[in-house]
Amino acid sequence: MAKIPVSEPSIGTGEREYVNRCLESGWISSAGEFLPRFEAGCAERFGRRYGVAVSSGTAALITALRALHLPGGSEVILPAFTIISCALACVYNDLVPVFVDAESQTWNMNVDSVEASVGPDTRAVMAVHIYGHPVDMDPLQKIADRHDLVVVEDFAEAMGSTYRGRPCGGFGRVSCTSFYANKVITTGEGGMCLTDDEVLAEQIRRIQNLCFLPDRRFVHEEMGFNFRLTNLQAAMGVAQLEKFEDHVEKKRWLGETYKRLLGDMESEGRLVLPAEKPWARNSYWMFGVLLPETCAVDAAAVRAILQREGIQTRPFFFPLHRQPAFKKFGWFREQTLPVAEDLYRRGFYLPSGLTLDEAGVRRVAVTLRRVLDGLR
Repeated sequence: MAKIPVSEPSIGTGEREYVNRCLESGWISSAGEFLPRFEAGCAERFGRRYGVAVSSGTAALITALRALHLPGGSEVILPAFTIISCALACVYNDLVPVFVDAESQTWNMNVDSVEASVGPDTRAVMAVHIYGHPVDMDPLQKIADRHDLVVVEDFAEAMGSTYRGRPCGGFGRVSCTSFYANKVITTGEGGMCLTDDEVLAEQIRRIQNLCFLPDRRFVHEEMGFNFRLTNLQAAMGVAQLEKFEDHVEKKRWLGETYKRLLGDMESEGRLVLPAEKPWARNSYWMFGVLLPETCAVDAAAVRAILQREGIQTRPFFFPLHRQPAFKKFGWFREQTLPVAEDLYRRGFYLPSGLTLDEAGVRRVAVTLRRVLDGLR
């Protein structure tokens, strides 16, 4: 029986047409017609004035924090339950990440914990929408306003999600996303910074292009990065952006179908499914599940059984405050964040690729049900 991959992008004739046009033009690097089209299209789609394309989502976060010119040693509050890129963006800018625990229902940062984490050196807070569900942005913004903190939004996992009717990507001083192959729209690798601040947008553009001076190209007054996106990648991005609504609707359909097929297991306390708060529209970028606390085994054991059945899954994030790479800094030697730690132990996500059909979803759901029934 064929294996079901955890995620697979949807690539069609539009992508091939635009990429071929790019190849025929000869403009395949960091100039050409598709880059400005992609940047402008993303800015419009997510309710921003300016977009600056970069080489990855990690690069977007690094560049955004660099452009804010926060003093060295400043603290940035961010969730412990997220990808390491969020913390690396701090480390690479001489900033100190301060981790807060996850919220047990949405798996996002616990906004109630943020204010207690604000100290004299805190300068920013990073809101990271997890697996498609938005962070509760209104109370977070109020905390930021009270303490004069910059809000940086990471909406890589929430393209197509909305918070109180507003699109994720439209919050904070600057927002960042990724176009990695498993995202709602993809350029293979790639990312973007979005903002309404013209000065900040120009600073981001300089930093991602080695800080060349416009009138003295090889003289550099600041140190930047080569984080450029290519016109070739942007050509694919333009085609993907044209299918954005279709992709989001497919993700929503996948999430709703899984919920329909597995809902009885949640009502019986045998599985925890993703939340969707009344103020949120979850794009279900990835469909995560949690094993019940009473389960005899952890997520790793269940994932191994599913792998043998031809069902590919992925683990939940390993908590950032427990990352071995950060131990040498001594930031959080005594820190315990129980929700983030529990999510890693009990959670994993199911196949959620855009090419998955109803038969595939049903096969995943039936197999998962059989595996968990066998563990009872």
